[in-house]
Amino acid sequence: MDKKKVEAYKKRLLQRQEELERVVRKSEQAGREADEEVTQDIADKAENSYTKYFLSNRRDENRRALQLVTEALERMKTGSYGLCVACHEEVESKRLEAVPWARHCIECQEKQEQGLL
Repeated sequence: MDKKKVEAYKKRLLQRQEELERVVRKSEQAGREADEEVTQDIADKAENSYTKYFLSNRRDENRRALQLVTEALERMKTGSYGLCVACHEEVESKRLEAVPWARHCIECQEKQEQGLL
């Protein structure tokens, strides 16, 4: 992959990393605030519980996305960005355009989703 493309992907990844870090911090703060709420009514307690559960799931999803972005940036440093981590073949450029933090080529991604990888 040429350096110009790598730099373009790097810029997008750094922007996404910053955005995810901000979202994770906000969701952690919202989770702490939900923990601090004193509820009296059983319906309020149920709503508070659901809110904490929802925030926790979103925070976990965002952390996972942040981890994938960070790993992609590390692969850039080692020169392995754009190569599938499973088969070491080049990841399709259209896939990287859509998901610049993609770890796998389409074939290996399908295998992973089926539990075969």
